Amino acid sequence: MRVLRLFIILFVAFRFGLDEFLLGHERVKPLRILVQRLAFWRRLPEPRAVRLRKALENLGPIFVKLGQVLSTRRDLLPADIADELAKLQDRVPPFPSEQVIATLEQVYRRPLGEVFAEFDPNPVASASVAQVHVARLPDGTEAAVKVLRPGIAPVIRNDLALMYSAAWLIQTLWKEGKRLKPREVIGEFERHLHEELDLMLEAANASQLRRNFAGSALLRVPEVYWDWCASEVMVMERMHGTPISQVSTLRAQGIDIPELARNGVEIFFMQVFRDGFFHGDMHPGNILVDREGHYIALDFGIMGTLTDVDKNYLAQNFLAFFRRDYRRVAHAHLEAGWVPPDTRVDEFENAIRAVCEPVFDKPLKEISFGRVLLRLFQTSRRFYVEIQPQLVLLQKTLLNIEGLGRDLDPELDLWTTAKPYLERWMSDQVGWRAFARHVLEEAPHWGVMLPQLPRLLHRSLGQDDSETLRQQLAVVATQQRRQTRWIAGLSLLLIALLAAELVRLLT
Repeated sequence: MRVLRLFIILFVAFRFGLDEFLLGHERVKPLRILVQRLAFWRRLPEPRAVRLRKALENLGPIFVKLGQVLSTRRDLLPADIADELAKLQDRVPPFPSEQVIATLEQVYRRPLGEVFAEFDPNPVASASVAQVHVARLPDGTEAAVKVLRPGIAPVIRNDLALMYSAAWLIQTLWKEGKRLKPREVIGEFERHLHEELDLMLEAANASQLRRNFAGSALLRVPEVYWDWCASEVMVMERMHGTPISQVSTLRAQGIDIPELARNGVEIFFMQVFRDGFFHGDMHPGNILVDREGHYIALDFGIMGTLTDVDKNYLAQNFLAFFRRDYRRVAHAHLEAGWVPPDTRVDEFENAIRAVCEPVFDKPLKEISFGRVLLRLFQTSRRFYVEIQPQLVLLQKTLLNIEGLGRDLDPELDLWTTAKPYLERWMSDQVGWRAFARHVLEEAPHWGVMLPQLPRLLHRSLGQDDSETLRQQLAVVATQQRRQTRWIAGLSLLLIALLAAELVRLLT
C-alpha cells in the first residue's frame, strides 16, 4: 500500500515538474540530466508555484492541508510559493451515508433512531478530516453533527511517513533544504492533524471560546452538547447565518458592512490580547453572520494560545514599533534567544528600520499589519531568526482578519480600530496594573515561603555541600504544605490589602 502511494506521489511530482525543487544540488547532477532527457516531451509553461499547488491538489486532502500549513510559513518559503499555496481549499467529496451511520452506531452502541429524533444523511459540509450533518436531539433541539472520516487515521499515518522521507530528501539534496527545516515543518503539521483527529479536543476548544464570549454582542459560538460527543463525533448547536463572503446578501439584509468589518477586528484583538486564546483558522468559510449582525464562529480544530512570555514579547515589540525604537526591537529578539547570540544588533536594527520607516510615513489607513509582518519575516530569514509556531499562527490569523476586513470595507483603518485594545493590553502587560496583578498572583506563594526563609538561610550557612542544600530545599518544599496556615494567611491578607490599595490609587 505504501509502495503504491509512493509511486503515485512520484508520478504526480514528475508530471508537474517538481523535480526542479529536489535536483538542484551538484551531487545529483547526473540524475538531473537523466530526468531532463526522459522528460523531453514534458511542457511546463506554468510558474513553479502554480505547479506545486496543482500537484498538492492532485495528491489529495492530506497534502492540501500540508500546503495550507506551509502557506503560513512565510518566514521559510519564497513569497511566490507562499502566496500560491494560500489559495488551497479543501474540496473533498463527502463519504457515503452508510459509513456515517455505521460510525455513529459504533460510537453510541445503539441504533441511530434511538440517539436522534431526526438525522439527515446528506451532509451540509465536507472537508478532508470530517463532515457535518444536521440532526434533532430527542427534545427537538436542532443540532449539527460532525463525524470523523472513517479510515482517515491510517491514511494520515502512511502519508506522514512518506512526507518525513521526502523532508529528509529535501534537506539532503536541495541547497535551501537545511534553512527550510522540512522535518520540523512536517512535525508541526503532524501535531495539527492529530489535534483535528480528536473531536473531543475541538469540542473543548469551542466550549472555551464560547465561555470567553459569554454575553458578547459581537460573537456567537455554538453550544457543545457533551452527552452526544466522542472522539469521532462532535454534536453542537446548529447555527443559522449567511457566509461572510456573501457581502451583497448581507447588505440586502440591512447589515452595516463597515461596522461588521470593525467588529471583526475587535473580536480578533479581544481573543488575542484579552484571552490569549484565539481561533487559528478564521477564513471566510468558517464565519457566518446572523440577521442581527453577530459573527458566528465555526470549526474549532485549530486554536492558538499565547503565554505570558509571548505577550511580554509582543508588548515590548509593539511599544518599540510605535516609538520607532528599532534598537529595542532588535534587543528584544536577542534577549528572547530568537536570533543567534553573535548577531550584530546594529545590522539587525538597520534592517528592521528599512522595513518599518517607509510604512510609518503613510496614512494609517494605508498601512497593512499583515504586509509589515511579512516583510519582517523576510528580514528575519536573513538573520536566522527562530520563528515561534504560535506567533506564525497569530500572523496567519491576522492576515485572514485583515483581508476579510478590507474585503468588507476597503476604507477600514485597521490600526485605528485596533489601537484602544493594544493600548489597554500593553498597559496591562507592562504598567502598574500589571505589577499589582502579579503581586496578587504571587501573594499565596510568598505567604507560604516567607516564614521558611530564616530556617533555610540558617541551615544553608552551615552547609558547604551544594547537594545537601538542594536536599534541604526539597525538604522545605515538602514541609510547606503541612505548615499551619495562620502566618501564611496573615501575610497573604497584608499583601492583598496593599495591592488593592495600590490599584485603587492608580484607578
